[in-house]
Amino acid sequence: MKVERARELVAQIYEVGKKRVWIDPTKIEEVESALTKDDLRKLVERGVIKILQKEGQAGHRRRERREKKRKGRRRGPGSRKGKPSARMDRKEYWMRRIRAIRRALKTLRAKGIISRSLYRRLYRQAKGGFIRSKAHLAELLEER
Repeated sequence: MKVERARELVAQIYEVGKKRVWIDPTKIEEVESALTKDDLRKLVERGVIKILQKEGQAGHRRRERREKKRKGRRRGPGSRKGKPSARMDRKEYWMRRIRAIRRALKTLRAKGIISRSLYRRLYRQAKGGFIRSKAHLAELLEER
């Protein structure tokens, strides 16, 4: 039987793709002399024909991508799938923001840039959600 036909039959017997059937190039005559599927099975047992292991997925690209994400890359608008509130908890977002604003207010009061009364007013505005960010706080102070 032709070598290519033998390859097809072995692939069929072992339910694998033709690419996974390896035939020893030094023993092609033996493969050509095989007549039945049983003969081919015996050749597989003897190691003249081998079923190669399935190729896996290399993790190299995955590892590279994970490393880039750790550095903060690949997080632009095209990569996002959820609403901002799904990507970061609303409460967590609020806590980060309010703590930054309150920290800024305390340093401003300590340096004497704002008075105690103005500090209290701005503190309440921050608590009420009027002051959106540290940048907004700076903007408000510039207007004064």
